[in-house]
Amino acid sequence: MKKIINKWTLLSIAALLVAGIIVSVFIYNSKTKVTTENKEGGQFATAKVSKDQQGRTLKQFTVVAKETKWLLDSDIKVNVLAYDGTVPGKTIQVKQGDRVQIKLKNEMREPVSIHWHGYPVPNAMDGVPDITQDPVAPGKSFMYDFIATVPGTYFYHSHFDSSNQMDRGLYGAFIVLPKQETLKYDREYVLTLDEWMIDKETGREMNMEGSANMDHANMDHSNMDHDEMMNKMYNVYTVNGKTGSSVKPIIVKKGERVRIRFINAGFQTHKIHLQDQEFQVIASDGNNIKNPAVIKNRIIAIGASERYDISFIAGENSFAIDLHDGTAGAKTLLIPVQVEGDNKAVFKSDQSQLPTWDMVNYNKDSTYQSGDFQSSYILRLNTKMENGEQVYTINGKTWPNTDQIPVKSGEKVKIKLINEGKSDHPMHLHGHTFQVLTKNGKPVSENIKKDTLVVKPGETYEIGFTANNPGHWMFHCHDLHHAAAGMMTDVKYSDYQAKYQPNRNKAHE
Repeated sequence: MKKIINKWTLLSIAALLVAGIIVSVFIYNSKTKVTTENKEGGQFATAKVSKDQQGRTLKQFTVVAKETKWLLDSDIKVNVLAYDGTVPGKTIQVKQGDRVQIKLKNEMREPVSIHWHGYPVPNAMDGVPDITQDPVAPGKSFMYDFIATVPGTYFYHSHFDSSNQMDRGLYGAFIVLPKQETLKYDREYVLTLDEWMIDKETGREMNMEGSANMDHANMDHSNMDHDEMMNKMYNVYTVNGKTGSSVKPIIVKKGERVRIRFINAGFQTHKIHLQDQEFQVIASDGNNIKNPAVIKNRIIAIGASERYDISFIAGENSFAIDLHDGTAGAKTLLIPVQVEGDNKAVFKSDQSQLPTWDMVNYNKDSTYQSGDFQSSYILRLNTKMENGEQVYTINGKTWPNTDQIPVKSGEKVKIKLINEGKSDHPMHLHGHTFQVLTKNGKPVSENIKKDTLVVKPGETYEIGFTANNPGHWMFHCHDLHHAAAGMMTDVKYSDYQAKYQPNRNKAHE
């Protein structure tokens, strides 16, 4: 006999099906939903790949600046500004010779830009508001377009109100692979370091006078040295946007050759230690170091915005990378390096006293050439009180009243940097690579090429560069609190005519 199903039975079945779907969706979402705040930072960006009209490989990316929340650890949630919603933003990796187009879209409530830190882009692509472009206003976009001419480890960050915007997360790695790699690596990792000001009781970012957007340049430094104050306030350190138990281990196999690209996106010098592991320092600020010696148990001091690449052969034992900064914040970060099959490893911080690696005496490079210079300048770095506040000066002046450095194409320029103050000054030159010539009056025999150099109190360096990238370029301290408080100048080519009209009085860090 055929069963007859009335409408009430059908309605009951339908109701049960709907309820089951709702429960299933709820369970699925509660278990699998990944929000922006608990994603990993620094994941590789996906490019749209094609050919341009000249037949070059064209890689196109879109980067969206937005406001979001981010978990540094399970109990530390912060309000951040982020490229593509993660801290760091996505890693943009291309190959030498590629044409690169990056469309920046601004979904924030404040202007933004992208500066390609250390990379010799054409001047119009340097990303400095009011010097090379207008700031990218909320709801607007800007296309960066250049050729990846040189390989190495670089990074990108905002150059609009950067002492605040970088501090809140607007940065990401920019990696250019060489056309031909002279040495193959089994694994490569990018580790971006940073520091944060966190109220440990609430797990939230600290604020002053009710504002999370602290203007450190206007803080009263009269009773405390700047470095001492910042060392106390920056109390949580991160790698790739994570700290504490949220830091994922680096996985390696015994016998593998591993490359780690360290990027310091913060404002403090970070002193890293690979515990009991032999390694080589193979690049500085994207520039390869020839014949690097194998060293062990040496501290590598990475200044603000510096990059160092290291290489090691994984052994049988796992080890940790810890920080020897001597601060409370350094104790919050430990990076495990896990060798597959080593299941008994215990990772802990080792704060023993160790010597610091000396870049100047690391190796002997026969390609070093001092050469003759057509012009030379002296920059004295110091502080003074101005209108009741401490400011940071170059030759006694603050931006925009600092003296411009005029050059012309092809000129060889020498600059002496003298730190007469009490703070470290990581001095960064846009658009160029310079060579370190002398340290404290003694010639440097190695061919050390950099774009950022930490000048410690009492130190004097001479650097030299060839004016080979016409434009209007910033030269400033990359402790951006210092830059915001005056420690900036600019290098201006006399034979360069820009399409954009710069406004020195409006430009800032």
